[in-house]
Amino acid sequence: MIIRGEEMVNKKVKITETVLRDGHQSLLATRMSTTDMLPIVEKLDKVGYHSVEMWGGATFDSAMRYLKEDPWDRLIKLKEKMPNTKFQMLLRGQNLVGYKHYPDDAVKEFVRLSIKNGIDIFRIFDALNDVRNMQVAIEAVNKYGGHAQATVVYTNSPVHDIKHYIETAKKLKKMGADSICLKDMAGLLKPYEATELIGGLKKAVDIPVQLHNHYTSGLAAMTYLKAVEAGVDVIDTSLSTLALGTSQPATETMVATFAGTEYDTGIDMAYVSEINKHFKEVREKLKDNMAPKDVDPEVLIYQVPGGMLSNMRSQMKKMNMLHKLEETLLEVPKVRKDLGYPPLVTPMSQIVGTQAVFNVATGERYKVVSKEVKNYLKGLYGKAPGDIDPDFRDKILGKDKDIITHRPADDLEPIIAKATEELKEKGYYTKEEDVLSYILFPDVAEEFFKSR
Repeated sequence: MIIRGEEMVNKKVKITETVLRDGHQSLLATRMSTTDMLPIVEKLDKVGYHSVEMWGGATFDSAMRYLKEDPWDRLIKLKEKMPNTKFQMLLRGQNLVGYKHYPDDAVKEFVRLSIKNGIDIFRIFDALNDVRNMQVAIEAVNKYGGHAQATVVYTNSPVHDIKHYIETAKKLKKMGADSICLKDMAGLLKPYEATELIGGLKKAVDIPVQLHNHYTSGLAAMTYLKAVEAGVDVIDTSLSTLALGTSQPATETMVATFAGTEYDTGIDMAYVSEINKHFKEVREKLKDNMAPKDVDPEVLIYQVPGGMLSNMRSQMKKMNMLHKLEETLLEVPKVRKDLGYPPLVTPMSQIVGTQAVFNVATGERYKVVSKEVKNYLKGLYGKAPGDIDPDFRDKILGKDKDIITHRPADDLEPIIAKATEELKEKGYYTKEEDVLSYILFPDVAEEFFKSR
């Protein structure tokens, strides 16, 4: 605690632990089960974290698809054993935890049920930083008593500068954001840029600012240091077993970095190090899914996040194209430029990456165009960050030029009542949460309900 005049400023930095969500999503293909988590979570509850991110992102889909678990049950079971720690989830705005836009009634109901079952903090983002796609989720979190952490997605491009990020944060605060997260999914934010950007955000919005970074480029720990010095309130880390590589900086490392300083986290490093041993055992059990923990500075050139790179490699291996990986990586920024510089975060990372593969595989750019790219050019994902060449758009869409400029979800009919009736007719309805699982992933959920 320091004193400036009569103002008291607490410089202590807080930690959000990601080992139960982004840590294993980044390094273990989201294969950690609830059974893997339960033996250690009572100890996690005593650490003193600002929050634990344990839901959302790809965990919802993976729980049903690969682990044959009900994602809602995970939330309930963990909350029973961790009553003292705030639970945090990653919510893809109007996409919820899926890959397309859902009607407003589904967004509101998903938020309501998530809060009912234990989520406290919602990190809400839109892949294009189109704030219109975040508004309903923010309002729903406000209405049902959760904490709305509105997110500004960070990337590098001619249209993404400090002014863009600050103006976006101001709009989100006006919409009802309780805090702002700067989400650097590819690990592109450099330390001294963090000083300027975090400093600018702190001056522009008088609500807490959190930084989420990935270690992919090797910059993240240094970036956190400069961000903390610039006044960031919370940083995301993962226990060391599931840190580094495409995950976050290690919790123990960052705790040690700030120990004994004015930024001291207040976390006992020896205690979290003991907890980390449990996750070493889990990692050993799931080692067949383990991604490399290497640093890849080439991400600073290609701007391809780790998860996107893994998907591209897998896709190209199936097509016997791995020898053309570098050519494809060089194609990614070209496709991104054509599409108005979308940030490479879900679902745009998959859309841009797949199109780059098509362009290289066919030997002719845009000879084959994915349905998703066409929908994006029609405005069905939201407003592109930068301008798109009208001739390019016309070439891709041809006669199918039904382009929208309004919020995409405005065209979607309510779905809750219809989906509830369908699920009851099929005999799979056991609780109201089942309806949301079914709306988000119809085929996967139905298969899961059968096995359940």
